[in-house]
Amino acid sequence: MKSLSINWFIEGSIDFEHKKYILLNYLQEINRHFDRSKLYPNLTDLIFHYNNLLDFKRNKTVLQQAFPQQMTKADIEAVKLTYQKIIQDDSSMLEIENIISYSLQKMDPAIQIGKEIYDFVESRLNIDPVGLVPLMPYSGYFSLRNGKERTNWIYEYQITLFENKDDKFRGINIQFVDTYELSIANTPESIKLDLISKRKHLPNPAVYYVASDISFPLEQTLLPVAKRSLVKYISSAA
Repeated sequence: MKSLSINWFIEGSIDFEHKKYILLNYLQEINRHFDRSKLYPNLTDLIFHYNNLLDFKRNKTVLQQAFPQQMTKADIEAVKLTYQKIIQDDSSMLEIENIISYSLQKMDPAIQIGKEIYDFVESRLNIDPVGLVPLMPYSGYFSLRNGKERTNWIYEYQITLFENKDDKFRGINIQFVDTYELSIANTPESIKLDLISKRKHLPNPAVYYVASDISFPLEQTLLPVAKRSLVKYISSAA
């Protein structure tokens, strides 16, 4: 996937037509992926850049607490230095404001399309616990079925709690375990028993069966949405 650099709109030549060309090329590829229902990492990347533009517009540096992994100390210092140089140049700031306004207008519809795809995928998901759920369901396994495919993808999950200065969030880490072919003999219940038998480090795991009734790109769409939906499901049920 083509991506924008973190401070793409203020680096190099600050020229509206040039930045417009860069942005439209980027959005063209984003929309091409969305047309194929491929959400990630495209939607996350797009939202990241949208928030960066908003931050700069509010006279902040381009540091997003929601995405700290995308910026190094060197990135932050480079952005601060560039900002200090151009903020004193009225003509440059005016051009940048035009670039930002145009970019926000163009990015917003793409983000809305991405969110609509996300909501649609989520609406096609069904999550069911397999057997009894332990009192602490924050680690275990989930079985993922993609539409009518017989293959079930098994993942081990661990839900973690993290917080920033404003709020607390739940995240999820997963690890691929195996695949099973669904059959009369291979049911979600029998898969759970097999996992417990073979993987002794989780003697009483929570196990969930997650299935979509429509097929989606597994890695780019179904799995990321399933992960987030599972976190919501467990958090609301716990």
